[in-house]
Amino acid sequence: MSGPNIAVLGAGVVGMTLAKLLQEEDRNFRVTVIADSFKDDTTSAVAAGIFRPGTSFRGTTDEITKKWINNSWYYWRDILKTSEAPQAGLMTFSAYIFSKNNYNVTRNHLIEDLLPIYRSVDENELKLCGEGWKYGSYFSTIKIGCERYLPWVEKQFIDNGGKIIVKKIDSFTSLPDKYDLVFNCTGLGAKLLCNDHDLVPMRGQIIRVKAPWLKSAFYGDYDTYVIPGFDGIATLGGVRQYDSYNMEVCKYDAAAILERCCDMLPALKNAEIVAHKVGLRPHRVPVRVAPEIINGVKVVHCYGHGGYGVMCAPGTAMDAVSIGMDLLRNNSRNKL
Repeated sequence: MSGPNIAVLGAGVVGMTLAKLLQEEDRNFRVTVIADSFKDDTTSAVAAGIFRPGTSFRGTTDEITKKWINNSWYYWRDILKTSEAPQAGLMTFSAYIFSKNNYNVTRNHLIEDLLPIYRSVDENELKLCGEGWKYGSYFSTIKIGCERYLPWVEKQFIDNGGKIIVKKIDSFTSLPDKYDLVFNCTGLGAKLLCNDHDLVPMRGQIIRVKAPWLKSAFYGDYDTYVIPGFDGIATLGGVRQYDSYNMEVCKYDAAAILERCCDMLPALKNAEIVAHKVGLRPHRVPVRVAPEIINGVKVVHCYGHGGYGVMCAPGTAMDAVSIGMDLLRNNSRNKL
């Protein structure tokens, strides 16, 4: 291959999806993914992965935000239609979101016109999770299990000629080679790499339990959720702690999660706990997808997705690749 030499920094769902899209853009691109954490060691692997972006998810404009979400949905849906879907960690299921206090939290203007089904629940459905629920919505959606997706997309990337380097990048001048273009998908690492004070950690903690009987997802007040997964392992959550760097499992958070989730679905009281996980979501408003020249290096940033990186990675990565292609074309014109 004799095409441009391109580096992707970060091997979470954003970085690996972007690397895949680059190879699809042009097979002559020489693409290298550089990161110090891969697959199960990434923040992406902690995420439940349900396609349900929060209404606080933001691009620079409402139009860009909606484009990112729509393009992401079609990317995941297209994989879901193939025989590769189970290996890629994709599955469909239905979901309920209930509230005892606020009708508005059960609605989502970002996806109500996108998902195949998004409707209000009836009186009988309000009783699915016990008494006291006053408002609710039902929707059909997709789960992206990064425990499968990341190994799947990494194998595709390597099989198509991609290169992997395990290395922590402290500055854009410390790259192991000279690159024509660099994509910065370092998530929370971008805080120091870019000196970005708008990027803050949003601590999350979840519990994984055996619940093979669970076929639908359930959301409730106070960041409560129960989401089914592959092999009968469900994800219980959660917490959303602003500007917290605590990577230790907190027993008090775990107890609160269990109490809220078991109150919603009492059958979970007998579920075997498989694991406790903690992750620091890279929270930024707006998500940063933009070019920058840093010490002569052409960089396209793609980070700051908060808790919505798994579901919205493809849409933001598509925009980042498009920006990168413009930079390469401009560079070629300047040479001429």
